[in-house]
Amino acid sequence: MSLPQQYFQKLVESCPDIIIAVNGEGTITFYNDGARQNLGFTQQEMLGKSVLEIYPSREEAHKVMAAMRSAEQERGKVRNFETIFKTKRGELIPVAISATIIYDETGGESGSIGFAKDIREIRRRDQLVTLCEIAVGLSHEINNSLEILVNELNLIRQYVGRVASDEEYIVESERLESYGTKEYHGGKMMADLAVKYQTQPEGSGKRAEDFFLQGLRLLVVDDDFGVCQSLKGLLQKEGCIVETASSGKRGLELFEKNEFDLILSDVVMPDIDGYELYCAVKKKAPQLPVILMTAFYYDKDHVIKRSCLEGLQAVIFKKPIDPARLKKMILEQSGRTPPVAKDSQHATPWSESKLSG
Repeated sequence: MSLPQQYFQKLVESCPDIIIAVNGEGTITFYNDGARQNLGFTQQEMLGKSVLEIYPSREEAHKVMAAMRSAEQERGKVRNFETIFKTKRGELIPVAISATIIYDETGGESGSIGFAKDIREIRRRDQLVTLCEIAVGLSHEINNSLEILVNELNLIRQYVGRVASDEEYIVESERLESYGTKEYHGGKMMADLAVKYQTQPEGSGKRAEDFFLQGLRLLVVDDDFGVCQSLKGLLQKEGCIVETASSGKRGLELFEKNEFDLILSDVVMPDIDGYELYCAVKKKAPQLPVILMTAFYYDKDHVIKRSCLEGLQAVIFKKPIDPARLKKMILEQSGRTPPVAKDSQHATPWSESKLSG
């Protein structure tokens, strides 16, 4: 069923975008209500006037016509061509115009019609997206640096526990604790850095539960070399055999050449992300556990969600990583049973987000 001509005319007139038609001399012959709302001129003010009234300069108007005449794909047409319009108050607004030249029977230009959209809001959103990406990148760099510092503090604490006397250990432990945490909001501790350490030095030997990670073959994948090395040092102190890779591709190369009990990988990397790495590992070794780790919950590419839908079981959602939580998750994912503390009030606070696919 064909609709009457007036239906289309009403639709065009009420469109919120700018719609303007001109004749072969550049005189405005149609000016809809969307143009009035966006530009401020009424129909009475614009009909019969030169189209140059809505451009900041003659050159800008000629630029649009030149783009239509030189169009390669569709003769006489432009799509989302960015230009500048001028409002009644003299304000310049960026617009994206889609327009076409109208030809007569002889092929001559009899006029043109164009749809234009104010893109200021789109540009503001793009700016916000850019700012968010900058903030995310900055946060990632800060958290990675904190990860390295916290891991080094843990290694120093272990060393002090081995070589210091009881009195020296207590003094140095309190000093290290002051570096490891900082109250910043509502009494919470920065990045949850506080770790429940034993209040007595380690003494001459390790306890039985300290050997549960002994001999585990781990692959750490992170594009930050410092994070790789700090995690390697921390896990080697637990008796693990650790290989590191500073990119996802390098991680897969090591995975192809070596046998591992578990892979610990960053989520966002420049070559391949955590999802691609996880899928490649799952395809060849479905039973090999993978833990993804990220500095924060922001995951614009849904790497974590897609990985969980494919069967990923464990994610560490923040850096710096609490060593106790990391140890607990590695024990769980590798199939080794963690020790149960005799005194529940002094049990190590194992906890971390665990997702089931």
